[in-house]
Amino acid sequence: MEPTLLDTIIDSVAAVFMIVGALMSLAAGIGMMRFPDLMSRMHAATKPQVFGLFLLLSALALELRSWNVVPVLILAWLLQLLTAPVSAHMVGRAGYRTKHMKKETLLVDELDAVVARAEGQGGDDPVC
Repeated sequence: MEPTLLDTIIDSVAAVFMIVGALMSLAAGIGMMRFPDLMSRMHAATKPQVFGLFLLLSALALELRSWNVVPVLILAWLLQLLTAPVSAHMVGRAGYRTKHMKKETLLVDELDAVVARAEGQGGDDPVC
């Protein structure tokens, strides 16, 4: 069966999604290796990685052309969307509390007052 114009367009869009998604994931990996501090590495690990995965899963859905795989792909992306920012948040707070970051690189330090208050009370604040 000869490919139609629609098939060619869908294949082209899927190819662009795959290339851009792979480049976003590559940028996340390079950022993890090259960025100087914990906070910027967390940003590199979560933001482009989640969007890159979305593009790769979208390309896969376009290429397979089957509605049966769409719920599985959506579930995979939603789990990544829910877990990556939460884990980055927890790593960031742990890094902040254990002094594994450069405070001089922060423009606004909203967590300083919370940590100082928790340390002043002599116990760990469950919010931190």
